[in-house]
Amino acid sequence: MDFSSDLTLSRPPVPETSATEKTLLTAVGLGLLALLTVAFDADAGRARLSFWLGLLLLSGGTLGWAWYKFGRQPAGVQHNNLWLRGSTSRGSVAWLTAVVLTGFYVVLYWFSNDDGQGNFGPLNQLVHALEPASQALRHRPSDQWFLYGTFYTLAVLVMGGRALWKYRHSPYQRIRTVSVMFFQLGVAFLLPGLLLAFQKPEYYFSYFWPLKYEYLFPGTVDYLLKDGGPGLGVFLVFWSAVMSLVATPVLTYFFGKRWYCSWVCGCGGLAETAGDPYRHLSDKSRTAWRWEVRIIYPILAFIVLLTALLWLGASGAVPALQPITEPLAKAYGFAIGAVFSGVVGVGFYPLMGNRVWCRFGCPMAAYLGLLQKHFSRFRISTNGGQCISCGNCSNVCEMGIDVKQYAQRGEPIIRASCVGCGLCSTACPRGVLNLENGPREGRYQVSQLIHADSLRILN
Repeated sequence: MDFSSDLTLSRPPVPETSATEKTLLTAVGLGLLALLTVAFDADAGRARLSFWLGLLLLSGGTLGWAWYKFGRQPAGVQHNNLWLRGSTSRGSVAWLTAVVLTGFYVVLYWFSNDDGQGNFGPLNQLVHALEPASQALRHRPSDQWFLYGTFYTLAVLVMGGRALWKYRHSPYQRIRTVSVMFFQLGVAFLLPGLLLAFQKPEYYFSYFWPLKYEYLFPGTVDYLLKDGGPGLGVFLVFWSAVMSLVATPVLTYFFGKRWYCSWVCGCGGLAETAGDPYRHLSDKSRTAWRWEVRIIYPILAFIVLLTALLWLGASGAVPALQPITEPLAKAYGFAIGAVFSGVVGVGFYPLMGNRVWCRFGCPMAAYLGLLQKHFSRFRISTNGGQCISCGNCSNVCEMGIDVKQYAQRGEPIIRASCVGCGLCSTACPRGVLNLENGPREGRYQVSQLIHADSLRILN
C-alpha cells in the first residue's frame, strides 16, 4: 500500500510568498546581479554606478523584506517553517548560498592580491569602485581588504536591522544588536580607517590576543611602537596587553563571555546578524560536542605556545627558534586565520549554523569559555517546574547546547561554549530561563532551589 501521498498531505504547508515579498526579494536579487556585473565591466564610471546601485538595492530590499516579514506580525520568536524551506534546512538554496560564500572567500584570500600595479584579479573592479570612499576615509587607495571590510560592515548593519525587527519585543536583544552594529561600524571599520588617514598604524581596538593573535607578537609590538610614536604606540601596546591579560578575565568573571562574544566581537556580530537565519542548524549531538573540545582547546594551546616561542626567538635567548617561528606563524594564519575563520567559519553558515568558527576554531572563545566555566559569576538559571518541553530554547541555540535538557531538570546552564546571546530565554514562552550574574556561592544549586520552591508552592 502506498502511503507517500498521505505523508505528503500530512506535512504542514509552507505559506505562499506574497507579491510584495516577491518584489522585495527581487530587489535583493537585482542588487546581487548589479554587483556581479561590476566584476566584468571595463568602464570604471559605469562599474562604480552599478556598484552603488547594487548596494542600494541589496540593502533596501533586505530591510524592506525584514519589515514586511517581521514588522507586520505580532512580536515574538517564531520559527516560520525553518525546517521546511530549502534556504534554511540545508536544501538546494542553502547549498548554493554556501558555495557562493565559500567561493567569495577563496577568491578574496588567494586570488585577489595586488600584483603591484593596482590589479586585484577577479575583484579588481569591485575594489576600484570603492576608491572614492577609501580615499575619503583612509586617504589611501582601496584594496581587497577595504572591500571586504565594507561588505562585512554592511552585512552586520543591514542584517542587524533585520534582527531589530525580528526581536523588537526583547530589550536585551535590541541593545545587544545595536552594540554589535556599533562596534563593527565605529570601532572595527571607521576608527582603523581614520588612524590610517592620520598616518598611524591600522589598529582594531575590539580585537586582541588570542583572537588577534599577532597583537602580542614581538614584531607587531615593535611596529606599533615605531609607527605609532611615543604616545599612541605605547597606548596601543598597553591596550593590547591590558585587554588580553587583565580586562578580559575581570569582565568575564562578572559577565561571562557574553560581554565579548555577543556584544563586541565582529565575528560574533556577523554570526548574530547575517547568520541569524541559520542558528537552528547547529549540531546538538554529543559527538559534535566531543569534536568541539578536541579541536578548539588544542588551537588555544597552539597559539599560547606560538606566542611564547616568538617571544623567545625575538629575545635571542634561543637562537635556534628564529628560523621556525615565522613559518609557524604563517601556517597558523593560513590554516586558522583564513581557512577556518573565513572559508569555513562564514561559508558554512547555511549548512552547519552560524557559529562554526566560534564553536570549533576561535581561540578567544576557548579562552573565555574556560574562564566562564570555572571562574565566572555568569549562569543561565532554569525553572524546571515551568518547562513545557516545547524545544524552542534548543532550536535557537547557536552553540549546539541542548538547552531543553537542562530546563527539564531545572539545572543551571554553565557551559564553556555558551556565548550568552540570550535567545533561549527570549524564545521561551514560559520564562523558564534567565541570564544571571549572581554570586559564585550556590552557582550550581540556585536552579534546583528554585525548582524545589516551585514544587512546594504547587503542593
